[in-house]
Amino acid sequence: MRRFLHGLPGVDAVGLEARAASLGTRSIKTTAKAYAIDLAISMIDLTTLEGADTPGKVRALAAKAVHPDPTDRTTPTTAAVCVYPDMVATAKAALAGSDVKVASVATAFPAGRAALPVKLADTADAIAAGADEIDMVIDRGAFLAGRYLEVHDQIAAIRAECGDRARLKVIFETGELSTYDNIRRASWLGMMAGADFIKTSTGKVAVNATPANTLLMLEAVRDFRAQTGVQIGVKPAGGIRNTKEAIKFLVLVNETAGADWLDNHWFRFGASSLLNDLLMQRQKMATGHYSGPDYVTVD
Repeated sequence: MRRFLHGLPGVDAVGLEARAASLGTRSIKTTAKAYAIDLAISMIDLTTLEGADTPGKVRALAAKAVHPDPTDRTTPTTAAVCVYPDMVATAKAALAGSDVKVASVATAFPAGRAALPVKLADTADAIAAGADEIDMVIDRGAFLAGRYLEVHDQIAAIRAECGDRARLKVIFETGELSTYDNIRRASWLGMMAGADFIKTSTGKVAVNATPANTLLMLEAVRDFRAQTGVQIGVKPAGGIRNTKEAIKFLVLVNETAGADWLDNHWFRFGASSLLNDLLMQRQKMATGHYSGPDYVTVD
């Protein structure tokens, strides 16, 4: 495992950041922008992961996921609602009859510092409650210490627990991995261990999704499919707050991985606050004026 991961080509940090910046300058307007806004809405994992979460808050979030703009039923639903395992049953009941998935963070989120039996129990509990997707975090301490096989085996064990009942998103917490080389290694490790998605961050640290680290992960899934024939999804999470930024990420997807990933089965945004800006921009394109922040619900 070490030989393979350290044998991956080194990342040209300057080149990576320059390409990400260059792609971010693309101008997307008129009908293309309208399409991109609806696509981005459909890719959002609407999330609440706070100690103060209540059943009422989760039900309200579920209602917003199904009808992001209650005044315009042509607005797409979001991809999923993401909650802690103890709120899965509430979310599942609130989303009954819709296409919105229930995702749950598990495996001792957000630190990932727990014994494997605890992580497996956390995952099993979420799936038993009805979770369609599991967002797990890797043990960054083990990864940074070079215990790659340990991290791989934990991911594989969670993948086995999910079986065909839930898709697995593997969170690397890229802001704690220090280098682009580590992000590339983590991406390949996660994919080889059985991840259905690779995800940048928990949204709980200072540095979360960036165009550069997402570009690097998109290159990884592209290359992995070229070598294995298996397609893996990508989820940037944290720090994407407005429509302009979201569209930049969609350009990254199209220009790096390709149009096959421009679908919420293969690309997601972990950015709940983003939805409000997308809705305001959508209203602006429909009416010619901004409605203001009170047009959308407060999350």
